[in-house]
Amino acid sequence: MTEQQPHELVWTLATGAVTSRCLQVVSELGVADALGPERAAVEELAARCGVDADALDRVLNLLADQGVFARSAGGYGHTPASQLLRSDHPMSMRAFPRMMGSPMVLDSFGFLDHSIRTGWPGMAQVEPRGMWAYFETRPEEARTFGEAMMAKAAADVMAVLAAYDFSDVTVLADIGGGRGHLLRAALKAAPQIRGVLVDLPAVIDQLDVPHERLEPWAADFFLDPLPTADAYLLMEVLHDWPDTEAAAILTAIAEAASPGARLLVIENMLEDDQPDTRGHILDVIMLAVAGGRERTVTQLTTLLGQAGFSGAATHSTQGPMRILEAHLA
Repeated sequence: MTEQQPHELVWTLATGAVTSRCLQVVSELGVADALGPERAAVEELAARCGVDADALDRVLNLLADQGVFARSAGGYGHTPASQLLRSDHPMSMRAFPRMMGSPMVLDSFGFLDHSIRTGWPGMAQVEPRGMWAYFETRPEEARTFGEAMMAKAAADVMAVLAAYDFSDVTVLADIGGGRGHLLRAALKAAPQIRGVLVDLPAVIDQLDVPHERLEPWAADFFLDPLPTADAYLLMEVLHDWPDTEAAAILTAIAEAASPGARLLVIENMLEDDQPDTRGHILDVIMLAVAGGRERTVTQLTTLLGQAGFSGAATHSTQGPMRILEAHLA
């Protein structure tokens, strides 16, 4: 591939939001759902979605250039990427571009200059109490956010299970585990495990898929006692928080854990002084929206040590996630 000239590189980066916005709007409109297994003329797609055919054609042209949808003389067809925008796909990603184009994200990034000047998230200018308080009065955005997180985690869960052996775990607590997709998968893979799913009451109250070996545990990990277990999961939880709050979460787990309990921190861990476009994009999202950060293995190990965990070892997965395993000293 020919290396981009500097001015073209700047142009590409400066216009990146155009493609992102096209992906978000097409996801909102349900274009992928409207397109069946056969190619369809753009006029037919536009009629199904209730939009202008010429405008849709121009947007789909741009996405097809990126491998999302396939364009030919016969109209448009699906690609593996556009299939993921279908609502009925088992690993649907439709909610993720919708979330990235939501008022919460866009408004927070509108204050990115404030974040750079102060180190505080732009979200604080939108809702001073933070992201979770923002969702309390915006149930539709909260629902989209939850669906986006599930979509993002779907492939990561499979990669984690392929990379880590849970066969010697008895009680596994998933802290901040949302609807429990990782925990449920671990229970399926290791039938001896009893699982405890810990999240805020508003999340636990919405659980609609019971499991005989899964105990829901409604708690705020900054305020309430956590369950005792011999193993704990923290999947993309610490990166939501600054160091002080992340350390408090780890300390709360240490206070509840059985002697010698293990903790599995699962995140997109940065490498010291190494390129990582995906990780650094996530890091800036955390800066602008959540107030957290992506961390290196060294930074996470330091936090774990402060809470009493030692012997940290990393496990790679087939995806971007890595598993940092430590034990309570």
